[in-house]
Amino acid sequence: MKERPKNPDRREFLKKGMAAAVGAALFPGAVLASEQENSEEWYSMLYDSTKCIGCKSCSVACKRVNHLPPELEKDGIHDDAIDLSAKTKTIIKLYKSDDGRSTFVKRQCMHCLDPACVSACPVSAMRKDRTTGIVYWNGNRCIGCRYCMVACPFEVPKFEWDNPIPHIVKCDLCKDTYLKEKGITACADVCPTGAIIFGKRGDLLIEAKMRIKKNPERYNPVIYGEYDGGGTSVMYLAPKGVSFQELGFPRLEKSPAEISESIQHGIYESLVPPFLALGALYFLLKPEKKEGKNDSGK
Repeated sequence: MKERPKNPDRREFLKKGMAAAVGAALFPGAVLASEQENSEEWYSMLYDSTKCIGCKSCSVACKRVNHLPPELEKDGIHDDAIDLSAKTKTIIKLYKSDDGRSTFVKRQCMHCLDPACVSACPVSAMRKDRTTGIVYWNGNRCIGCRYCMVACPFEVPKFEWDNPIPHIVKCDLCKDTYLKEKGITACADVCPTGAIIFGKRGDLLIEAKMRIKKNPERYNPVIYGEYDGGGTSVMYLAPKGVSFQELGFPRLEKSPAEISESIQHGIYESLVPPFLALGALYFLLKPEKKEGKNDSGK
């Protein structure tokens, strides 16, 4: 018996269609490029380290608004947080550059345009608001896997290890508190020197470039977060001659989410994606059968 003619066009069409369905099912939380087109309108902060005096008013205001306890010194009086933690969402750190200069730097969630934490979360507990650009945690969905902590290149999300019902703690730009009440983040509102300014990302990029142009002898010409890691909504200016790597920032050419999105995403979202994926893989990989006699001649 002659082999039945194949229909490559139909088979290829089905393959492509099934592959697209698998992608949509497995990556529901990815922030697509088309969804970043309005990123200039997203809430943002610009931190100018040349203006910071290290007063830590921002950190104090953050703890007050978010009802976070102090991390006390041995004297039991003063807050002595040394890094981001489950009790500290923002902190001022002091870095010394290679030439001995000291520079204060505010550390907090960067609110990435394409956040790796959102991409890595298997149940979409870590989310990005497509209207405001705020990256936030939804405790009603979290399963405690802490993939967000591993995925974040800035090591921002922190876990409440000492809480029987633990939360993931990170800056959410005061979205349910100060921002809702006053239209600004608490840290930006209390900064006495204007080192932290709040606004739309596009406007702050214009402001940052204007500062660099007017005072080239004062600033590093790079705006960290404009493109780094695919872009962030929290951006930084540094003194001239001081690199951002000296200030503790990773060198990121592209979004880390591009890597994490290669890992299955959303498989726990429902029972449908796993079965759809397995069925699709079987369909795409199974060999085509030929009609005719088998090896035994039967």
